[in-house]
Amino acid sequence: MKLLLVEDEPALRRALFSSLRQAGYVVEEAADFAQAEEKVMLYQYDCVLLDLTLPDGNGLDLLRALKSQGSPAGVLIITARDALDDKVAGLDLGADDYLIKPFHLSELNARVRAIIRRRQFQGQQQLVFRDLLVWPELAEVHVRGEQLTLTKKEYDLLLYFLSNPGRVLTKEAIAEHLCGDAVDAADSFDFIYTHLKNLRKKLQEKGADNYIRTMYGVGYKLSNE
Repeated sequence: MKLLLVEDEPALRRALFSSLRQAGYVVEEAADFAQAEEKVMLYQYDCVLLDLTLPDGNGLDLLRALKSQGSPAGVLIITARDALDDKVAGLDLGADDYLIKPFHLSELNARVRAIIRRRQFQGQQQLVFRDLLVWPELAEVHVRGEQLTLTKKEYDLLLYFLSNPGRVLTKEAIAEHLCGDAVDAADSFDFIYTHLKNLRKKLQEKGADNYIRTMYGVGYKLSNE
């Protein structure tokens, strides 16, 4: 899962970044409105953590931009402003939740998990796909009742497919989802083929069907057929 953290306070941004990375997310940062606006126009995120008070703009305007382009990202507003008008405006514009500073990191992580669960998996605690059973909050995968051991990248890749069933995903989209900003430094997308090959092999060794289909010249998709 890929997050965008929009926060202008360096110390708080570092603490939030570290906590979210430790929770297993791919996290990108933006310290001001301009950086955040550029990122949301170029990339897709599962959730945006959005400070309202930015040095060069209002976070509500960024929320408007996200919604106007039809972004599927969940939005958690994080701000020191406790004004009711700001809260109502953010929720009316489409924010999923609102958290007032200061807050505990455990609460932040819980709210992010809840937003992603509602957005990506319709609030389900577990995902069922053919003979797969996945508990996202535990990062556990079972095939026909037997637990499957995956690397973090393999698990993230599987979850990305499960959140986009039947949709063709390009190798560029997969690379960006798995690596975030770091993908810009990659010489090629060969690492995707390695992760895909290993994921397919592990699934099939447990008796799973070949869910992940190659769409030659286009990308890959998780097939129900």
